[in-house]
Amino acid sequence: MTAHKKIHLRHELKYPIDFMQYQLLRKKLSLVLKPDPHTGPDGCYHIRSLYFDDFKNSAFFDKQAGVARRKKYRIRIYNYSDKLIKFECKAKYNQYVNKECAKLSREEADKIVAGDVSFLANSENSLLREFYLECRHKLLRPVVIVDYLREAYIHPVGNVRITFDMGLHTNLGPISLFEHNTSTIRVDEHQFIILEVKFDDVLPLHIRGLFPTNIRPQAALGKFSACRESTNALTGCSITRF
Repeated sequence: MTAHKKIHLRHELKYPIDFMQYQLLRKKLSLVLKPDPHTGPDGCYHIRSLYFDDFKNSAFFDKQAGVARRKKYRIRIYNYSDKLIKFECKAKYNQYVNKECAKLSREEADKIVAGDVSFLANSENSLLREFYLECRHKLLRPVVIVDYLREAYIHPVGNVRITFDMGLHTNLGPISLFEHNTSTIRVDEHQFIILEVKFDDVLPLHIRGLFPTNIRPQAALGKFSACRESTNALTGCSITRF
C-alpha cells in the first residue's frame, strides 16, 4: 500500500459453525439486525470472486503461514451478473483488515481476466494503477474462482456486518467469470457454514451477547486458500513456491 492512502481498518473474525448453530444464530440476529439490502427473496445472494496470485504464489503461501501483513487482489460479482463488478484489494494488518474497491465495466473485467492490463497503466484510480504495476513486476495472473451463497445482516453501531457463507465451490477447468453454468466442485473441507463477524472499533455488547460461548474463531479459515488446495488436489498439481 502506498503511504498516501487512507486505510480503514476493521476487525474480521471467522467461525466454522454447523447447521444447527446457524439456525439458532440467524433467528437471534434477525431480531436485532437488519438484512443486507442486496439480499434476494430467498434471503441470500450469490458471490463469485476471481482471485489473482503472482508467479511465487505469494498470496497463497502468506495465508498458509499466517504472515501478519499480506494482501490479495480479486474481481467480485454478484448473482452471476455484470451489472456490478468490483475490483478489490483485501489487505491484512495483524488482526485487522482493510479493503479497497474500484468498479469495473464488463469490457474491463474481460480484458483483465484475459491478461490484458495495459489499459490500467493510466487509470485515474490508484488501486487499478497499483494492480497494473504489480502485474508487470510480479506477473500476477488469475488462479482460482471462489463461489458461495451469503446471508448477511447489518447494524449501524460499530458498522457491524455479520454474514453466513455456505455452499463453497471452486472452478474445475478453465476460468469463466460470468458463466452461470461453469463447471465447479464442492470444497469438501467446508461442508460447514462460515460465520464472519466484521466491525470497526468495538462490537456492541447487545450483539456480542447473542453468540454462544462454545463458538471459537478459527484464524486459518480462508475460502481462497481452501479453494486453491481443492483445485490443485483434483488436478494433481502442487502449488509451488519459487
